[in-house]
Amino acid sequence: MPQQLHRQDTQDRPEVVTIVTERATPPKASPANLAQARARANTPDAHPAASAAAATNHIAPQQVTGAQSLVLSLEAVGVDTVFGIPGGAILPAYDPLMDSTKVRHILVRHEQGAGHAAEGYAAATGKIGVCMATSGPGATNLVTPIADAYMDSVPIVAITGQVPSGAIGTDAFQEADIRGITMPITKHNYLVTNPDEIPRAIAEAFHIAGTGRPGPVLVDISKDALVGQTTFSWPPTIDLPGYRPVARPHGKQIREAARLIMAAERPIFYIGGGVIRAQASEELRKLVDLTGIPLVTTLMARGAVPDSHPLHLGMPGMHGSVAAVTGLQKSDLLITLGARFDDRVTGQLSTFAQGAKVIHADIDPAEISKNRVADVPIVGDCKDVIVDLIDALKAEHAAHGAPAYASWRETVADWKATYPVGYVPAEDGLSPQYVIERIGALSGPEATYVAGVGQHQMWAAQFVEYSRPNSWINSGGLGTMGYSVPAAMGAKVAEPHRTVWAIDGDGCFQMTNQELATCVINDIPIKVAVINNSSLGMVRQWQTLFYNERYSNTDLHTSHNAVRIPDFVKLADAYGCAGRRVETAEEVDAAIEWALATNDRPVLIDFVVQRDAMVWPMVPAGVSNDKILIARGGAPLWEREA
Repeated sequence: MPQQLHRQDTQDRPEVVTIVTERATPPKASPANLAQARARANTPDAHPAASAAAATNHIAPQQVTGAQSLVLSLEAVGVDTVFGIPGGAILPAYDPLMDSTKVRHILVRHEQGAGHAAEGYAAATGKIGVCMATSGPGATNLVTPIADAYMDSVPIVAITGQVPSGAIGTDAFQEADIRGITMPITKHNYLVTNPDEIPRAIAEAFHIAGTGRPGPVLVDISKDALVGQTTFSWPPTIDLPGYRPVARPHGKQIREAARLIMAAERPIFYIGGGVIRAQASEELRKLVDLTGIPLVTTLMARGAVPDSHPLHLGMPGMHGSVAAVTGLQKSDLLITLGARFDDRVTGQLSTFAQGAKVIHADIDPAEISKNRVADVPIVGDCKDVIVDLIDALKAEHAAHGAPAYASWRETVADWKATYPVGYVPAEDGLSPQYVIERIGALSGPEATYVAGVGQHQMWAAQFVEYSRPNSWINSGGLGTMGYSVPAAMGAKVAEPHRTVWAIDGDGCFQMTNQELATCVINDIPIKVAVINNSSLGMVRQWQTLFYNERYSNTDLHTSHNAVRIPDFVKLADAYGCAGRRVETAEEVDAAIEWALATNDRPVLIDFVVQRDAMVWPMVPAGVSNDKILIARGGAPLWEREA
């Protein structure tokens, strides 16, 4: 029986079946329409899929191995960097990879680091990140970053080796059904057992990852397919029946949205990460200025509009600003662009913005009305939606005059002035908010800030002023500890001219700090700020507020004990990094300036901060946003107002 390309379905493996959906569902994609997708997808020349798709990169047939075909395919789609670790099943691919003059391979210290580095690379630029691992545990170590990329719509392609096709299903050494494991957390995935199918699988993978709603695609290749002989040529014939992501919004829905906006008295723009992924920030700024409507940017959309914009109310959600949370609650129209009404924004869903109608625009039809029913659903690319909406509103303004939202703007501006996001400096010890505030102030808007997950993530979202898209990178949907250092590494590789800060907690940092070795060896001089409160800080905050200060298993012993386990400065030195400890406010600026001036190697600063600092404001999980808390022990805001 000839070896074939296996695809997903609900059938038992390894029957040759058909395709998985793109969170909803993969035109037959010819090189021509792939070229059109390239022009739409992100920045010019951004997507690695672009050069493959453009159909200008023709390569004459040549006899090669499957492994050589894989490397040639990666070169053809424009890949310049792969993060990975070799192992038995993927080893045949590493031999021709060594000879490539176009693809740089960065040897990480853990496959999770490879996946997050690919995410950071993608999130910083809009390009497609690539990671590679071997079968079994190598592949399963990629599951967390793949899931993370799926939740946050990050375009990556993960390439894994698999045991020989004849051994699949026998529980062979280092065998794992990575296709089955990742089926729920990829846009699509492949098991390739025929070397002839490698170019097509790679071309399709990059097209799927970067079009529609971006996301991860996995290509699993059996070892015999890598060592087998094949004829390589480019471009391959693409065949993706059923994959037709909608980019252009329907004109009728745009006109209806414009009508609702004209009729509203208290409208608000609810901006999500889809605007960042669509690279629509410039268009969004024009829309906001045209309408004079206040806006909020979610955790994933920080930087979509500069924080300094007078109509920007801040970040909504569990730890959002009072003005942003209240603005959504009291609005009569939510103009939702690239956001998904997730629980961290809505709080108790049944009480979220009860008096508001909803315009919901998203590239993914599966998100429309999933959590909140949309009065005007718009399926389309956010950039196209915004451009069309600007045109429709200009026509409405010309015909009927622009609506007057002055009273609404005054109201939200009063909330913003009365309840600013702030903190009370620590009387004893160093305030973490101050540290992060100074990192942002001294590093400036052109720097990139990559956070882990927890208190430091929220403070970084609150106290760094963002003015450009892609300057804020974090794990939003999955909330992955260990994300920051490898993602910062990937972002720095993608944009070596930028200062890149990994703002991490002492808990998160210990999950992937081994990637500092990768940074040193490969000349990737990231800056690492460890916000060291010797605790799993966010968990400790919840234990303080909701578990009667019973601190079960949250003390990490990293700073507030007689012995530091570990000593982060010594750890930095062991990895070949520059390290420094800061324990007082007076030392902060000098340490940050030292880090900014040190560019020959990675830098780590161990900021030993106050242990009991908390993230405020806060809406407790499952509670209505009407019950936002603004201080520890304080009454909910609405009770205060009443």
